[in-house]
Amino acid sequence: MKVPGYFLAEALRNLFKKRATILYPYREVDKIHLPEGFRGKIEFDRSKCIGCQLCFRVCPAKAIKMIEDEKGKRPVFFIYRCIYCGQCAEVCPTKAITLGKAFENIALRKEDLEVR
Repeated sequence: MKVPGYFLAEALRNLFKKRATILYPYREVDKIHLPEGFRGKIEFDRSKCIGCQLCFRVCPAKAIKMIEDEKGKRPVFFIYRCIYCGQCAEVCPTKAITLGKAFENIALRKEDLEVR
């Protein structure tokens, strides 16, 4: 099969250019651009939580379970079920729930993907 000249010219033109991708694992973390409003892994601050259960009620993926501890009711977030819609963070009156910038959720067991 004969390669047309424009394919060869394009290959030669790009042969010595800087690469366009970032290699994994990310050695160049500072070069990763996350857009404004990016919704990453859930971060939870227990000291701000008042146990109102609003996050539990609005979660469309049922990724939140309410449990009782020494300070009262509090949520447990199942990251393996989360669809990162951000409704729990929006409805939280004390801003105890935020969506961070972490986008890697790697674990060998699903129990490790819980935020308490």
